[in-house]
Formats: sequence, structure tokens, C-alpha cells
Amino acid sequence: MVLTGVPGGATARERRRRGRRRRPLYAALDLGTNNCWLLVAHATRDGFRVVDAFSRIVRLGEGLSRTGRLSPEAMDRTIAALRICAGKIQRRGVARARHVATAACRQATNCDEFLDLVQHETGLRLDIISSGEEASLAAAGCQPLIVADASHALVFDIGGGSTELTWLRLEADGSRVGDWVSIPLGVVTLAERFGEDASDAAYETMVTAVQDHLHPFEMQHRLSKFVRHDAMQMLGTSGTVTTLAGVHLDLPRYDRRQVDGTWLTFDQTSRIARQLRTMDCAGRARHPCIGHERADLVVAGCAILEAICRTWPVGRLRVGDRGVREGMLMAMIQADRRRDSGQHAQA
Repeated sequence: MVLTGVPGGATARERRRRGRRRRPLYAALDLGTNNCWLLVAHATRDGFRVVDAFSRIVRLGEGLSRTGRLSPEAMDRTIAALRICAGKIQRRGVARARHVATAACRQATNCDEFLDLVQHETGLRLDIISSGEEASLAAAGCQPLIVADASHALVFDIGGGSTELTWLRLEADGSRVGDWVSIPLGVVTLAERFGEDASDAAYETMVTAVQDHLHPFEMQHRLSKFVRHDAMQMLGTSGTVTTLAGVHLDLPRYDRRQVDGTWLTFDQTSRIARQLRTMDCAGRARHPCIGHERADLVVAGCAILEAICRTWPVGRLRVGDRGVREGMLMAMIQADRRRDSGQHAQA
């Protein structure tokens, strides 16, 4: 049977569908201390379109701060998630991929053993990136959410084993990295260090511990002067800020489309943090935007966020459900475009 509508027997919709199938696919895998993320996408005119995704809390860094090693149980959980990622990458016929690991693998003394096991069990080769590249990729991934109403931006990524902050200068032709810092405190490391005590006193102790790590960066660059002149905007990317946004929006279940790009005032984040601290772990686990996997970590995340907000009291922040993985996708796409442009110029 020949379909009518366009020459050659294919409808315009079918031709577009075939064209999309022919586009090369990119994959970005980000293995953190707490989470494993995968995005598969194809390039579009102004970015990319996601065609497949995967996310799972694996707690690779569980116990790492005490032992210095990745535990067998954590490695097993992580490899199970990575098998799923490898299957998606293979089934999709991905043309170009990058797979990275961050803080937990940077710190673990048995990291080489783990990487060899991952490659043997899944076929994936993980690239351990520096904290500087992690900060840069997170900032690049969040770039579309930065608005042109200030001359500077502070992008932070609260991870499981560390927290990265990147200071950007916003210029007419784009943003420039002023500097970055990585502090060795994330939701997992902070929670393991201070336990599950959510009292006001324990919370303030956590906030102060984080502020002590942020203080040298502020003293070096005096970013607070941009805050005083309303020249600084703030953007956060992490499970902490997306969770708080979901709670604030009173979502019946987490919805990335509603969370990504949301604005929160500091008063709102402080109120939500107080609300979460009044709950026990079981109560937080019952919340549809938290769940049992984040219930024992979210208060530590709130303390890190509180320390950032007190150090640079901008007044509000934008929430990004994006980061390193989106930064990797854009870097691969842009590199291919530069290559193709160079080949066309030579031709």
C-alpha cells in the first residue's frame, strides 16, 4: 500500500520520524557519590532533545568517609544500575558517549578495583573527572537557566561527597568562569559525620561546618559585594534543591517539568528546611518528593544550602534539574559541530 501526501509514498510526519531516527545519538552518564544518571539525546538546533533517561540512587559512597573504601554492597548496587545504563546505550545505538565518575571514585582507595569490575561486568569505561571539571560541566549544563539580569552568577551543585560552586561573569557574548571551588562536604559525608540528629543545635553545627569551608572562597573573591549591588544571581542544581522545590510546589509526585527552572526565595527554603527538621526520618520518607532513599540525607542537604545562602544572601535562587550530564551532552555536540564546520571549510 502506498501512502499519499508527499512524493515517494511517505507522509511528512513519517519523513520527520525517519529523519530523527537517522540523527546520531549521544549518551552522558554521571556516576556520583549518591546517584547514577544517564541521558541519551540527539542534537537540535539550539541544544538537544532527550530520547531516553535513567536515574537511580545507588549510594556508592556509603561509608566511604569512615573507611576510605567503596564497600562491596555499594559496588554491587552501582554495577546493577550501570548494567541498565549499558543496556540502554547499546539498544539505542548511541554514536558517541561519555561516562564519568566524581567524588566517591576520586576519594576511594579501591577505586581502580571498582573501575575494572565495572568494565568487566558492564563494558563501560568510567572516566574519573576532577572537581574542577565537575564544577565546569555543572555550570555549562545549567547555562540555559541563567537570566541576563545581573553581571555575575553563582552556580552550585550539592553532591553526595562534595559540593562544587562556580562563579560566572556574565558578558554580552556569553559567560566566563571567574573561579570555582569544591568543598569536601556533600549530603552523604555530612550526614555520616553528624548523624540523624535534626535538632536546631545539630543543624546549626552542620551549617557552621559548611560555612567554614566556604569562607576562604568569599575572602578571596569578595563575591558579597556583587550581592550588595544586586549584581549576583544564584542557581542550584542537586537533589537537595529539586527536592525542596517539589515540596514547595506541593507536588503529589516529583515532576521534573514543573521543578526545573522554578524560583525559590531564601525565606521559602528556610521554611521548608524547618518543616523537614520537625519530621522524623519515617515522616520525611512518606513525602512523595523525598522518599525513603533521601529521607536520611535531605536535612544535611538543607544545611549545605543554608550555609551557601547565609554566605551570599542573594535572596532567591533558581532551581535546575540538570547539571553535569547536560554539560557533557552540550560539550560533545559542540565539539562535533566545530569538527564538521572545520571539515566543510577545508572542502
